[in-house]
Amino acid sequence: MQRMILFGGALREIVVRSGGLQAHYFLCASRTGINKHSQTRAASNTAHFSCYRLPHRTVLNVSGQDTSSFLQGIITNDMNLLGEDSLNAMYAHVLNVQGRTLYDIILYSLKGNLDGLNGVLLECDSTVQDSVMQLLKVYKIRRKVNISVCPSLSLWALLPQNKEVVLGRPDVTTADKVFVLEKDPRTELMGWRMVTSSQDNPLDIVSACRLGNTEEYHRHRYEIGLPEGVGDLPPGEALPLEANLVYMQGISFSKGCYIGQELTARTHHTGVIRKRLMPVSLSAPAEKLNQGSALQTEAGKPAGKYRTGVDKLGMSLIRLAHANETLQLKSSDDEMVTVQASVPNWWPKPPKEK
Repeated sequence: MQRMILFGGALREIVVRSGGLQAHYFLCASRTGINKHSQTRAASNTAHFSCYRLPHRTVLNVSGQDTSSFLQGIITNDMNLLGEDSLNAMYAHVLNVQGRTLYDIILYSLKGNLDGLNGVLLECDSTVQDSVMQLLKVYKIRRKVNISVCPSLSLWALLPQNKEVVLGRPDVTTADKVFVLEKDPRTELMGWRMVTSSQDNPLDIVSACRLGNTEEYHRHRYEIGLPEGVGDLPPGEALPLEANLVYMQGISFSKGCYIGQELTARTHHTGVIRKRLMPVSLSAPAEKLNQGSALQTEAGKPAGKYRTGVDKLGMSLIRLAHANETLQLKSSDDEMVTVQASVPNWWPKPPKEK
């Protein structure tokens, strides 16, 4: 308990020293791990949504009578919760045996779906679709599970045009064209996830909707500090707790064993996390920076690694001891670029010291 308080104190120090950063905090429900924070909700659903097609993400269909128990031994979250208490979307990581993240995924329950699909849809980075398929088949052994790609489906993110509000469920005019429409399980600041046929236009499905540029979606992610895909989470390198998996409701510490659990559970119970993936602002465009470049303080001390970004926003793995300092890294043309980390306002409030 003492160690957790010390870590909370370190996080609180970051907030104070970052120029008075203000955050809306939330409490974690003990059983489901679903967070509820004080983000102001819109009084009505009249504001428009922006619909972003996500070509960098893809979906697989995992079905069969052993689907739940099969995935339970592979992912960080608890499959027993999916489909219960209206929880139809779940975030999780797939780890290697050393406890490092291989893939970030979102699972969607298809219970009660009338479109011929069953089991779950598994969302993952499209560049590692084949690797995910291969891994699932390796662990399938004799389980009664079917795994298939879904090239006929498209994945969409629905965000309010006014990013300062959190809207209710989008108004769907043709429900029969929607396979999945669920809140993004990572944080309500990421809006809704929708899966449709690749032949359908979301403008014909969601009222008060406009098509947005995918780059706008990524810019929003980096603004709020939410990692996604192999760029932010390099396979075999990222540690799940350093990647804020707890904050994104992506892990259960009460479920049974799963691949990579030992290191993750030990780190959690010691309460010591010295680095975290944080949003950063850059003095130069992200396109000039190399993924994995070393960050350092102005005094030359190691301070973390740069991951990815867009424009002058990005994600970096930051040593918390230096999170309040102005950091530096070299660009691809050998120029010095300044980096400033910030604390996302959707991160939880540390427990109060008594």
